[in-house]
Amino acid sequence: MALSKVGVVATAQTEFRPAWNNAQHIDLISSVVTSVFKGSGLTIDDVDFIIDSGSDVLDGRSISNCGFLGALGAHHKEEARVEEDGLWAALYGVNKIRSGSSSVGLIVAYSKPSESNVDLYWNAQVEPFYQRPVGFGQRAANGILAQRYLAESGLSRRDLADLVAERWAAAATSGKVAIDDLPDADAVLAAEEGAAPLTELMFARPVDGAVAVLIAREDIARRVSRNPAFITGMGTSMDTHSLAAREAGRLSSAATAAATAAAMAYRNAGWASADADIAEISGSSVIGELLAIEALGLAEAGKGLSAARDGKVAINRSGGALPADPIMATGLVRLAEASRQLSQPELFGGGAPRRAIVHGAGGVAMQNNCVFTLEV
Repeated sequence: MALSKVGVVATAQTEFRPAWNNAQHIDLISSVVTSVFKGSGLTIDDVDFIIDSGSDVLDGRSISNCGFLGALGAHHKEEARVEEDGLWAALYGVNKIRSGSSSVGLIVAYSKPSESNVDLYWNAQVEPFYQRPVGFGQRAANGILAQRYLAESGLSRRDLADLVAERWAAAATSGKVAIDDLPDADAVLAAEEGAAPLTELMFARPVDGAVAVLIAREDIARRVSRNPAFITGMGTSMDTHSLAAREAGRLSSAATAAATAAAMAYRNAGWASADADIAEISGSSVIGELLAIEALGLAEAGKGLSAARDGKVAINRSGGALPADPIMATGLVRLAEASRQLSQPELFGGGAPRRAIVHGAGGVAMQNNCVFTLEV
């Protein structure tokens, strides 16, 4: 049985920059909260609850969201914090509306990694006695996955570089990501080593920014939005903490948990398979994106690169996470981008997409995965 429908009424995003030097967290948050209501016919008074996603560790203080309640519009409203990617906050909000306890919700996610040491942030998430002291974290884990993947798939580093360059070009076209120098494949290969065989540009680039998504009960969504995108299925899965204990091989780490989350979402939506027109996928590196493509059922194992290019399913038309990874907000950005592509196809050209897959990830080597299905 398909889930009750909850619609995405409106979305708003800041520009995503390597550093918002002239704006603090509160400025980024208030910007998207103010913008998301424009043209929707709704106001903050219509919102029943607000759920925000961020990281106390990245923010550098405990219960950091308490400092942003005013910017969130949460004065005298129910507010909750989800210490994970914003797509999990959206899942929480959708279930609140589906339960009948609420009608309209505001989901906000933000990130300012420019004020933190991102490598230490990831290092703090691994096993504390043996892995943390030697600096193990996101880079090393993705390097290990990349070595396995290249050996088993037969792809080259040039293949990876070509895909990275395509993602950056797509992000530049979208106009939502600050890009000073657009890298081509040669520049990707020539970049400083990140973790062999990956260069720095093959990792998702941490950026500052915020995103807001306004969701509502089906009847309200149809009343206030011309062509709302409805969330019809959701699924989550978490792999084991230790990378060494996860399933080895090509479908390892991200792929095992992502496949489980995807199967749950498709089943809840009443889908027999990954039968979608577009997909917005997160990835901690170019290898993470390829693993996710395959795990979501968009390609056979080892064939993720072909699926990313063949056009059968338009994957990451926004550019995805490689050029812009606002940590703790990346998955919610994917939801915002996918809903816009469904609701406003005229902005993107080429047909009228009806279905979308949205993927968010968290943890080292994408330990946690969340998948949504959208339909219009």
